[in-house]
Amino acid sequence: MWDVEIRGMASAHAIIASSIFMATVMPAVFVENFSVYGTHMVWLYCVAGSVAVVNISVFWLLGISPPTKKNTLSYKINRLFKSCLYFVLSCLFFHTVVVLYGAPLLESALETFSLAVLLSTLTTLRCLCILGPNVQAWIRVFSRDGAMSVWDTSLQITTGCSVIGAWLGAFPIPLDWDRPWQVWPISCTLGATTGFLTGLLAAPVWIHWHRKQLTYKLK
Repeated sequence: MWDVEIRGMASAHAIIASSIFMATVMPAVFVENFSVYGTHMVWLYCVAGSVAVVNISVFWLLGISPPTKKNTLSYKINRLFKSCLYFVLSCLFFHTVVVLYGAPLLESALETFSLAVLLSTLTTLRCLCILGPNVQAWIRVFSRDGAMSVWDTSLQITTGCSVIGAWLGAFPIPLDWDRPWQVWPISCTLGATTGFLTGLLAAPVWIHWHRKQLTYKLK
């Protein structure tokens, strides 16, 4: 059973990782002079949109999302509305945190908010896909020993790696190297994306390595 769960996770993560690769390569066909540095906002939103669509599709097809208690149309609309609201609030939260950590308040506000959108896509959207719009479940998963499935552990790892990657990406910005990737917020978005990809790779490996120590029940 462990092998089935881990193989399923590894396959899902491989598909999600490939969506980032496709979002980096495909726009060059349609956008003139496309590059990760030169047209960074285009690349950022291509990655965010691709990851969002693939995440939602993969978790829906795998049936990872928690079952709904009701099947009425009003309940589903309310659930969708709450999910969208949480995502928007997450963008505002990350934007505020980034500004508090030193990002310009008014100058480059669009770039700062775009970084917040990317971080929300790499973290909050996965929470919504795996746990649904249930704040109590989110608190449980990110508390100590709160994971109840391999997917909860995967969520912990990918979220942590994404946020740490964005944080580490800010360190080269003030250095006097005059590199194109030092323009705000390129190094942070690259760091967040690299961290996310690292989390996608590390999660199945870590779970497989520690499977004897993990005691939660599989879904």
